[in-house]
Amino acid sequence: MKKLIGPIRQVLTLSQLPLKGALSDEELEVISEGGILLFGEKILKVGKWTELKKEYPEAILEELEGNFVALPGWVDCHTHLCFGGNRAKDFALRIAGKSYLEIAGAGGGIWNTVTQTRSLSVDALAQLTAQHGQRHFTEGVTTIEVKSGYGLSVAEELKMLRAIRQAQATSSADLISTCLAAHLCPKDWKGSSSDYLLEISTHLFPVLLKEKLCHRIDAFVEKSAFTTQEISPYLEKAKQLGFDLTIHADQFSTGGSELAVNLGARSADHLEASGDREIALLAQSSTVAVALPGASIGLGMAFAPARKLLDQGASLAIASDWNPGSAPMGDLLAQASILATFEKLTSAEVITGLTCRAAAALGLSDRGILTTGQFADIILFPTSDYRDILYYQGKMKPEKVWKKGKIALGTMY
Repeated sequence: MKKLIGPIRQVLTLSQLPLKGALSDEELEVISEGGILLFGEKILKVGKWTELKKEYPEAILEELEGNFVALPGWVDCHTHLCFGGNRAKDFALRIAGKSYLEIAGAGGGIWNTVTQTRSLSVDALAQLTAQHGQRHFTEGVTTIEVKSGYGLSVAEELKMLRAIRQAQATSSADLISTCLAAHLCPKDWKGSSSDYLLEISTHLFPVLLKEKLCHRIDAFVEKSAFTTQEISPYLEKAKQLGFDLTIHADQFSTGGSELAVNLGARSADHLEASGDREIALLAQSSTVAVALPGASIGLGMAFAPARKLLDQGASLAIASDWNPGSAPMGDLLAQASILATFEKLTSAEVITGLTCRAAAALGLSDRGILTTGQFADIILFPTSDYRDILYYQGKMKPEKVWKKGKIALGTMY
C-alpha cells in the first residue's frame, strides 16, 4: 500500500552529501512544497507534492495542514540509557568545585551507578530503558544506541543486555545494543585489569554471539579505566570474533583515537582531548569522530574539536552520551545546537551529524537520508524554514514522527 505525505514546506533529503568533511548549507537539497511517498516500511520516492499526486493517483494521501519541515529521524549513536538511580549528589558536588577523584572517594562516580544498576531486575531495567528511549523518541530520535557497562561482571552485563533487548519489544525507536563491559575494572574484582578483560572476553563474548545480544563492543580507553596496552588484546579478540568496535577515546588524555583508527573501529567517541595529531589520524581514516557535547556541558570542560575535525576532512557525528553521571540532560538537539554555537558548525554539518553520519558510526546504511529504499524514519518540525530548528536551540521539537512508515507520534488530523 502506497502512502503519500504532504504537502511539506521543505523536505531536507540529505541525499548525495559526502560522509566526510566540512559542509555548507548551500549543499543541502531542499525540496519546497514536497511530498514523501511510502511503500510499507521504506521510502519509494521524494519529490514535489503536486507531481507525486499525479504520478501515483492510487496512493493514500496523508495530507498535512500547516507548515512543516521534514528531516530524517535523528540517530543517537552513543547513549547509556540502561541504568538505575541517578547521580544528582555527584553533580551538586561537581558544581561546588569537587574533583572527580574526590567525588569517587566519597562513594560517587561510575561505581555508584554500578551499585544501583546491579540492584535492579531485568524487568525493572527494561522498563527504565524503555521509558528513557520513549522520551528520546518524542524528541525525534528514531534510532538509539544503548550501552551496557554498569554491570561489570559476566552475569550483570548479560542482565543489562537482556534488558535492552526486552526494552526493544515495547520501544518505538530502534535500540542498537553495545557491550561496554570494559567501562572500568570493577572494585570487587580481585585480580588485575588484564585478568578482568580476559574473564569478560572468554566468558561473555561467546554468550553475546549465541544469544545475539549485540554485535558491537566498546571500551573506555583512559588512564582511569584501561590503557591502550591493556585493552588492545581484548579489542583484537572482539574484532576476530566479528564484533564491530567503538571506543571511548581521548576524553581526558590521548591514545584512544589512535587505537580506534588502527583497529578500524566504527567510531571514536568523546575526543575532547584530541590534538592536531589525533585529528589528522581520524581525518585520514574511515573511523567516525563522535562529539558528545552533553558530557562537556555536564563536566564543565572543553568541547570536542568539531570544527577542526571537519576542516581536516573527518566524518563528524554528534551524540548525547545520555547517562546518569556526566551527561544527565539527554537532550540531543539542544546539545547539538550548543555545540554548533561554540564550534561554529553549519546547519548542514549539525543535521548530518545527527542523521546520516551518525548512522554511519553505527554501520547502518538504511537510514539517515530521505531517499528511495531508505527506512521511512521521518520527523516533521512545525516551521516553514529548517533554520528555525537550530535557532531555537532545542526548544522546537518534532510535532510528528514516522517510524518505518507508520506514524508513531502526532496524528494526521
